[in-house]
Amino acid sequence: MKIKLNSSLISFCRSIVSIPKPIVKPEIKHTGVFINNEWHKSVSGKTFQTINPTTGEAICEVEEGDKADVDKAVQAAKEAFEFGSEWRRMDASMRGYLLNRLADLMERDRTYLASLETLDNGKPYGISYTVDVPGSIKVLRYYAGWADKNHGKTIPIDGNYFAYTRHEPVGVCGQIIPWNFPLLMQSWKLGPALAAGNVVVMKPAEQTPLTALYVAQLIKEAGFPAGVVNIVPGFGAAGAAISEHMDVDKVAFTGSTEVGHRIQQAAGRSNLKRVTLELGGKSPCIVLKDSDIATAVDQAHFGLFFNHGQCCCAGSRTFVEEAIYDEFVERSAEKAKQKTLGNPFDLRTEQGPQIDEEQMARILSLIDSGKQEGATLLAGGGRHGDKGFFVQPTVFADVQDNMQIAREEIFGPVQQIIKFKDMDELIRRANNTIYGLASAIFTKDINKAMYLSQGIRAGTVWINCYNVLGAQTPFGGFKMSGIGRENGEYGLEAYTEVKTVIAAIPQKNS
Repeated sequence: MKIKLNSSLISFCRSIVSIPKPIVKPEIKHTGVFINNEWHKSVSGKTFQTINPTTGEAICEVEEGDKADVDKAVQAAKEAFEFGSEWRRMDASMRGYLLNRLADLMERDRTYLASLETLDNGKPYGISYTVDVPGSIKVLRYYAGWADKNHGKTIPIDGNYFAYTRHEPVGVCGQIIPWNFPLLMQSWKLGPALAAGNVVVMKPAEQTPLTALYVAQLIKEAGFPAGVVNIVPGFGAAGAAISEHMDVDKVAFTGSTEVGHRIQQAAGRSNLKRVTLELGGKSPCIVLKDSDIATAVDQAHFGLFFNHGQCCCAGSRTFVEEAIYDEFVERSAEKAKQKTLGNPFDLRTEQGPQIDEEQMARILSLIDSGKQEGATLLAGGGRHGDKGFFVQPTVFADVQDNMQIAREEIFGPVQQIIKFKDMDELIRRANNTIYGLASAIFTKDINKAMYLSQGIRAGTVWINCYNVLGAQTPFGGFKMSGIGRENGEYGLEAYTEVKTVIAAIPQKNS
């Protein structure tokens, strides 16, 4: 049976896609610790519940890994990375083949993966199937293509010497992924690491471990040697053990700025391991008076409410020029009121639950602060229903820069619309944040677009669009939004060591 995406979801997916009926109750096939291509119980014997955010009920018990399990995983990774091992001696083109093989298996199981993602995360199945799963596959295929193209060069050094560089893998890479895009972030991490020849110890978010663990089994099925990828579900203790481990050569983390601080400190205290961080954001979405207002309203809405507002790059400060402010506010509030909340397996649903009760409570607290500080509430403002972790799509107008909702990352479906008059003042205000992850500009004037794109300190600037992300383009932040870049050719840099080799020769000729 095939079901067509409804018109609202089409606006997210930007195409009409025929998708299969979801598996509403997917079988939970893997809940253990994955080390050396084998499934294990946790060393401590502890388990934890993963919760369905739509209902607030437990889905299943998952093995709770901690330092002891991380130690086992790191040892397995070290052995897989030993000089002369199967993985180290494998042709780079074969690494690319294995990544493509993994992508093939994810393609084969895409309905199951999308259904499992929706069950564990709460995002609409239509989005899981048309965005998260194919996006993950595309990243793996992109880096499969890079596997035999990340190479050094010969250098014309002075004297009778032959000099060249080798691009070598960093070694054992710890990777800690978030709960908002579990499959996508797993691929963003695994793709460049494996293409460059590294080995991995990964910790999925405790809220959403299930798809990462299923992909672990696909990694084994694809033919990756034992120990190349190891996955340890668990809480912060497992992440801390990775960050502090003396035999982990690099750690990559996507998540909150608060935890990013702790990871970088742990890396410094231990072996000065390489660190890449993709952290929080409070991204400005700027709408000039000459923009196409209908497009700007739609894109600003998409930029904030996509994934229930649980995006690090969400356009959570919408700056609108005074001349069109009132019309923009009115249209935005009406659009938010029309959103369909409910069962994420229903293709009519546009917004599912927030990830857990703690996150829901934090969002509602920040909404209350907006009301108390004098922002004008035009839509939403409360919890939706009494089951699961749903928050009404919320729109605030008359927001001032110093309000808590304009300064703190909310990570929820709360749009703040701020008025501006002057362009140069706008740049100062847009940059008046500890973050610098993303931004957007809506205008028909290319000169203004270029001027603002140079003035805004952010890792990504979208012009007349939002949330356009691809495997080919680097993503990362300025300031406290992180260190390093993921995706694109730039994404390989953090997983590559450059070695210079210089040999004496009898005579050098040009």
